[in-house]
Amino acid sequence: MQFDKSNQLRPRFHQLIPGGAHTYAKGDDQYPENMAPYIVRGQGCRVWDVDGNEFIEYGSGLRAVSLGHAFEPVVEAARAQLALGANFVRPATIELECAEQFLQLIPGADMVKFSKDGSDATSGALKLARAFTGRDRVAVCANHPFFSVDDWFIGSSGMPGGIPESTRALTLKFNYNDLASLDALFDQYPGEIAAIFLEAEKETAPTAEFLAGLRERCDRHGTVFILDEMITGFRWHTNGAQAYYGIKPDLSTFGKALGNGFSVSALAGKRELMQLGGSEHDRERVFLLSTTHGAETHGLAAAIATMRYYQAHPVVDTLWQRGQRLADGLKAAAAKAGVADFVPILGKPCCLVFGSRDQDGQPSQPYRTLLMQEILQRGVLATSLVVNYSHTEADIDQTIAAFADAFVVYRQALDQGIERYLKGRPVKPAIRRFA
Repeated sequence: MQFDKSNQLRPRFHQLIPGGAHTYAKGDDQYPENMAPYIVRGQGCRVWDVDGNEFIEYGSGLRAVSLGHAFEPVVEAARAQLALGANFVRPATIELECAEQFLQLIPGADMVKFSKDGSDATSGALKLARAFTGRDRVAVCANHPFFSVDDWFIGSSGMPGGIPESTRALTLKFNYNDLASLDALFDQYPGEIAAIFLEAEKETAPTAEFLAGLRERCDRHGTVFILDEMITGFRWHTNGAQAYYGIKPDLSTFGKALGNGFSVSALAGKRELMQLGGSEHDRERVFLLSTTHGAETHGLAAAIATMRYYQAHPVVDTLWQRGQRLADGLKAAAAKAGVADFVPILGKPCCLVFGSRDQDGQPSQPYRTLLMQEILQRGVLATSLVVNYSHTEADIDQTIAAFADAFVVYRQALDQGIERYLKGRPVKPAIRRFA
């Protein structure tokens, strides 16, 4: 693989775009030095860069592309809608059509409001919770890395620059699968917590009592239970992880796989909360989600087509099956190379990630970089192992073969020293305080 054209583009990206990318997780600091391809097109599970390199891609647009790049039924729906106009001075009928389709899939929700990104949806959910409860504080799961670009969350992250301390102090943290840590917050701040925020699951599955315990505590303390389904929605289950686990949040937020990469997100939930953003009640109104492009018609058309495809085809089952094939093959290859303890394959089959550990078994960015360096050279672009519906069994097998070769190099680096194999600087966490 040669990356000459990508490397020539990098200075121009950084000159005009802070950080060189519009999403920190897509930055070139997330890739091995001089091996960060700029993409020109994608089809199915494959992408091509400016140098003409072809990759089997995982991560799928940061988990947004569930069906595949340029997936024809979705593209055609958006294309047909574009011919009718994208934005009007009054609501378009497609807004109601999309709402009805969405609420058919998420039966625990009474109302839905669409927007363009996940942060608007999650921040809208918090605003509703604060208005409904009259409280200011929010408790977020400390083990889940991202909920919003807005101050209420970023102020509590590893990159809080520009956020007032008074805002930072309103966000509290509890631990996943640790009900006692949430109880401690309720004891410390009685009657002050408006909402709790978490994902149903990341790499660690919930214990039998955890999610039900959260529901019970929110009911007992008058706190709004908000479930972030940006990632789990339409991957764990066609009706969301809330259906998979049988949990009923007060509010939930969706995005990513909702539109197969098109910009559309959703805030949904109980009528008594959602209607605060409307005008048919006698309480003080909440300025909820009101964006010029929130109901852009071609994005909603893409969402409708995506949701209908989920209903008509075994998308989620296929994600699980392909992911399981990938996990089994990678674990076997890692064991054969003697690196199973150093490159763990984690998460549900529909949303896998890989770990990277050094000789002492500690998480290691240099070893992560080495692994990515080796798989990139073998035609696999993967910061995670998230499959989409277009990954075939042959694609999975080719990926396993690429990782198997990379695992051999990883083992050699463990034995002989990584400096002999790593060709540039290590990657860095996307959210960090300093350069």
